[in-house]
This record gives sequence, C-alpha cells and structure tokens, in this order.
Amino acid sequence: MSGKAAVLAKNDDDVVVVSAYRTAITKARKGDPKTEKESEIIVDRDDGVREGVTKESLSTLKPAFSKTGTTHAGNASQVSDGAAAVLLARRSTARKLGLPILGKFVTASVVGVPPKIMGVGPAVAIPAVLKKTGLRKEDVDIYEINEAFASQAVMSVKTIGIPFEKVNINGGAIAIGHPLGATGARQVATGYALAKHTGGKIFITSMCIGSGMVRYIVLSLNRIRYSNPL
Repeated sequence: MSGKAAVLAKNDDDVVVVSAYRTAITKARKGDPKTEKESEIIVDRDDGVREGVTKESLSTLKPAFSKTGTTHAGNASQVSDGAAAVLLARRSTARKLGLPILGKFVTASVVGVPPKIMGVGPAVAIPAVLKKTGLRKEDVDIYEINEAFASQAVMSVKTIGIPFEKVNINGGAIAIGHPLGATGARQVATGYALAKHTGGKIFITSMCIGSGMVRYIVLSLNRIRYSNPL
C-alpha cells in the first residue's frame, strides 16, 4: 500500500501517526523494561512506543515503495512480538464454570477487496457489518482498525466517515505494534478494556489480511442487551 492509489497527502498520514504515538505514550507507563542486567521483570506495557515523534521528524523519512508515495518507515506498523488470547463460550457454559462474562459476540464475517489494495479492506467491511446488524455508524462507540500503514487507515476512516476520536483511541499498530497472528485477539482485548473504561457499549474491530481479505467483528459489553436477532 503506497498511499498513491488512495491519493492521500503525506501530511494526513503523518498527522495521524504523531497523534497515535502521543496517545500511546500517554497511556504507557514510564520506564523501559530493557536492561543489560539479568533480573525478573513484569512486562505490562508496549515497549515499541517511541517518544518524541513529530511531524517534522517524520517528514525527513524517505518513501518506502514509491518516490511519490506517502508510506515510509515512520507511518507503517512495527514488526513486533506479541500474544493475546480470547475465550469464546456459550453464556450457559461460562456461568456453569463460574467464568466472568465480559461481553457478547454479536457477529463476524470476511469480505474481500482486490489484492493490490488489500489494506483498504476496513472501508468495505465496516459498512457491510453495519448494514448486516442494522447499526448506524453513530451507534458504535469504539472502532479498532488495524493500522498496517497510515495511508490505508486514514483512507478507511475518511471513506466510512467516522470520527478519528473513535478510532484506536489508545493508539494503533503503528505506535504499539502489529504482532502477526495476534492482532485480532489484541483488538478484542483492547476494545473491551476501552469500553469498560469509557462506558462504551458497542465496538467493532476490523483488520486487513493478505491477498485482499478483511475480517470484521462486532461485540457488545455484557451490561447491554442486544435486540437484533442474528
């Protein structure tokens, strides 16, 4: 995704990246767990978050794919290690086992876009799931959209017409990392934590997948009753 196909301004990409880093840094705890000494540590924050990222520092980086493109090392997701897990069960089973019920899985599906522009999948997937569930985009409190590159995230958000304030509000993959194979579970875990903290009721996660597939999931907090029969 070079950013060229979406006709995006480099400034748009970099503004989003600066905001993402500032948000992630604000949420992260101070201190770096890296040390040359051998010791036991608790890893309780993402250590890929870089402080001091500005529009000016990003403007010095060269485009990665095309001389006229907007994607560069500073506005692309990091290569990160990570792990996440989500336990999905029937409500009756969770109650029987005494497990805490965080929320409700509403629906999920996969749609596709041409492989050449695979990153813009959320721009197609989110409207599709809104139509499927009968939700309006205004009904959704939080959107977790995978940021493989700033260009595809910006294009998706602008195409759908959702406010950036509702998207990746703790920082997205550019700032906190994009661990392949763990992104979906990470988004779900993040979404529930954010909804609980902010009082949100419904959130959507969406992520692009290689070759043009894109996945979306709709979830709600346990404290509301979802009436749409799916």
